Amino acid sequence: MTGAPGAPLSKPIDVRGLVKAFGTFRAVDGLDLVVEQGSVHGFLGPNGAGKTTTIRVLLGLYSRSAGNVRVLGLDPGTHPAEVTRRVSYIPGDVNLWGNLTGQEVLDVLARLRGAYDPSAERDLVERFALDTGKRVHTYSKGNRQKVMLVAAFAARTELLILDEPTSGLDPLMVRVFADCIHDASAAGRTTLLSSHLLAEVEQLCRDVTIIKDGKLIESGPLARMRHLAASTVTASLGDDGASVLAELRGLGLEVDGTVDGRFELSVPRAQVPQVLGVLAGSAAQDITCAPASLEDLFLRHYQTSPR
Repeated sequence: MTGAPGAPLSKPIDVRGLVKAFGTFRAVDGLDLVVEQGSVHGFLGPNGAGKTTTIRVLLGLYSRSAGNVRVLGLDPGTHPAEVTRRVSYIPGDVNLWGNLTGQEVLDVLARLRGAYDPSAERDLVERFALDTGKRVHTYSKGNRQKVMLVAAFAARTELLILDEPTSGLDPLMVRVFADCIHDASAAGRTTLLSSHLLAEVEQLCRDVTIIKDGKLIESGPLARMRHLAASTVTASLGDDGASVLAELRGLGLEVDGTVDGRFELSVPRAQVPQVLGVLAGSAAQDITCAPASLEDLFLRHYQTSPR
């Protein structure tokens, strides 16, 4: 299948059974990755999980060893130049031409992609508070990152592939970045966001894929994935605290006890109504129930077992 520029695709990234081997080592091993049109999709995994290798295959920088890969309807292995023109990519480690000014770098990047919006670029330069008259070798890491962000969002590309895009940015600029992601999504652009900042992914992403050792661990809407994990219930118990704890243990839950009359309990989704009913019928106060966070899901997959 060949995609025409500007033609909407339901799956701008469609990866099935991707294998990328370096000799006998499989950096990516049978990975499926599907990113829907207009979505912001989080791509998670620790260093060495295979995220960057996967991204390089998507961009045509690495050839795949096996599997099927389509980016905007194109095979990046046979159409790398066209994929590059239609994708805004920010690598995890930004290296720019040190003797050029920020504006000169933006001009070069715009010509590489073939189309960009000058007015959008000016607006982004202002929003990111970037001094484009300075030479790049004088820039901090954060300012080099800003150059790439301005270039990525100003380009008339359908897909953004961002690898640790907020590295080096201060909190105010991270907020500007989040606004730009929302604007891009509203305009129908699609984003694959690889990040170690779980709070950032949780705030921005509707869908998440978690990989480990090059293999898919879990993928889907974040709301559904949260339901797969336990919620955290906390409460301050009253005078009937001992009987409340006994009743909760009777539900098959592991209840350790209280600290200064307050307890915290991990509760499977199906049992949350029961637990809240027990607490509501007691003298408990300050009852809270929080769904699992993305960090909870992530750590559940990456916690190592004692040896």
